[in-house]
Amino acid sequence: MTYEVIDSHCHLDFPKFNRDRDDTIKRARACGVVGMINSGIDYRTNNNSLELAAKYDFIHATLGLSPQMVPEAPDDKIKQILSQMERNIDRAAGIGEAGLDFYYCKTEAGRKRQEEVFRQVIGIAERYNKTLVIHGRDGEELAHKMSGDLGRVVFHCYGGSLETMQNIVDAGHYVSVPTLVCFSEHHRTIAKNLPLENMLIETDSPYLSPRKGRNEPAFVRDSVPVIAQLKDIDESQVAMATMQNTRRAFGL
Repeated sequence: MTYEVIDSHCHLDFPKFNRDRDDTIKRARACGVVGMINSGIDYRTNNNSLELAAKYDFIHATLGLSPQMVPEAPDDKIKQILSQMERNIDRAAGIGEAGLDFYYCKTEAGRKRQEEVFRQVIGIAERYNKTLVIHGRDGEELAHKMSGDLGRVVFHCYGGSLETMQNIVDAGHYVSVPTLVCFSEHHRTIAKNLPLENMLIETDSPYLSPRKGRNEPAFVRDSVPVIAQLKDIDESQVAMATMQNTRRAFGL
């Protein structure tokens, strides 16, 4: 079926693409993926994302600070990434991914540190009026409470409760459905209940592949028929709405 889509969250700079990065990007473009948001998670990947965005006008960079690295990272490393975000703010489509990951971090001290650092990232997004991309695994409710006053927020790869999702939607924010929707019942329930006007779609490549092996931006299309069936609408409606939403969310 001919329609265009945007992969709202991927990591094309990761080593899994070192062998065939340009071909992967060409494959995505050939099957109608007209844009990709490449999300940084630390100093190195933020730089990589900016380089990709400079090379391809249809790739946009967001500058992140993964909560998974926060509990162990020394203060100077955190400061280095935060100042990198500010320094390159005009070249970024958004700030993130950043947030809370209580799935991997079980200690009270580690979680508190994630909160402190996330608060600083929120401050940057607010100061420069940038879209905030949230990684909120098992901490979705708190992440929403902390960021609810911002103008533009995207909950990437959302896997939280329907109740928190409704609160996110009520705040006028966006929820991104990953390619997990192709095989996860929970993500199907989320997609079914998520209003189309708040929905983005993503691969989170190279993770969460709907096929065997590595995920890649071309596979974002696999989600479209699944979501269309769940919502009992045309695939082209899902593609058009999520593409417009992504452009609106990131000011593209």
